[in-house]
Amino acid sequence: MTDMKSLAQRLERLEAADAIRALKLRYLRACDDKDPGAMRACFVADGAHIHYDRIGTFAGRDALVQCFAELACRPTLREMHFAGQGDIRVGDDGTAQGSWDLAYLALDDASGTRTFLTGRYVDEYVRVEGAWVIRSTVFTTGLLSVGT
Repeated sequence: MTDMKSLAQRLERLEAADAIRALKLRYLRACDDKDPGAMRACFVADGAHIHYDRIGTFAGRDALVQCFAELACRPTLREMHFAGQGDIRVGDDGTAQGSWDLAYLALDDASGTRTFLTGRYVDEYVRVEGAWVIRSTVFTTGLLSVGT
């Protein structure tokens, strides 16, 4: 029979996984909504490791947010990030790992360009002052199609 301590630990891991899913959703929505502040809040304050394949590697969240603001925060660029197949593994030490498959569609009304991209995020999360944030994220491109 399962004891109360074991049940409490299982419940804590389930709640952590749910909070991490909500964190990833906030990040993806921040991208689609062109919200640099909301994006920034998804990452650790210091020392975030961020590598987005073709876009590059960023020394912390502020560098990522600056690039995002310059490249993506244009009214003519409409984007949708669809992440699924989330696999979250919560540790007992306030850390977790996860991976997510991504399908991405971008429509650039200014240039007429249409982009379809797939790939995978591999993330590390940490709990800071009771809230989960991204400590490391690496995105690897799968398929890429750009056209008009």
